[in-house]
Amino acid sequence: MMRRMELCVVIGLLAAAIPAQAQQDDNKKQRPDANAAAAQAAPKKPATDDPNYVIGPQDVLDISVWKEPELTRAVPVRPDGKISMPLLNDVQAAGRTPLQLAADITTGLKKFVTDPQVTVIVTTINSQRVFILGEVNRAGAYPLLPNMTVLQALSSAGGFTIYANLKKIYILRTEDGKQVKHPFNYKDVLAGKAPDQNAKPGDTIVVP
Repeated sequence: MMRRMELCVVIGLLAAAIPAQAQQDDNKKQRPDANAAAAQAAPKKPATDDPNYVIGPQDVLDISVWKEPELTRAVPVRPDGKISMPLLNDVQAAGRTPLQLAADITTGLKKFVTDPQVTVIVTTINSQRVFILGEVNRAGAYPLLPNMTVLQALSSAGGFTIYANLKKIYILRTEDGKQVKHPFNYKDVLAGKAPDQNAKPGDTIVVP
């Protein structure tokens, strides 16, 4: 009689444990989906807040179409200046501001979607760069952020070597199809004796 009662208790405990385990398994299955949805819903951080920023090749864009998740995606701008969008195929992005591109996509989607609401955010800037050469710790190409000055661009290179001539720095800039050399006295700018200037796309800053 005791053995039968013990067996009934064990069976009862097992029966209670199975649904609980099943619930845990269900939760584990649902959790990745929930995390993915939360990640998708998280707002993207723009690389620039300048509404007049002009998109260029190799920039990365986050395109969001409200209530149309299959059309919402991150896309790189191809070297030919275009992006690939569902329903629209190739769309010209380079040379357009985010607002202009959003308007273009909205117009194209009206043939397929009722009242599309499109947002375009530049999440990575790769199209505009400056080149820093010479006596710096990390020579190379660096992203040119909106309103970045020459002084700020130089700080990206990790400082100067002990051989750097800070009074003889110069900028090579293409103007009207010709390369022009602009002097930049780092010490005078740092001391406030000379004005800093904005770097421009394609600038080569040379530290002799």
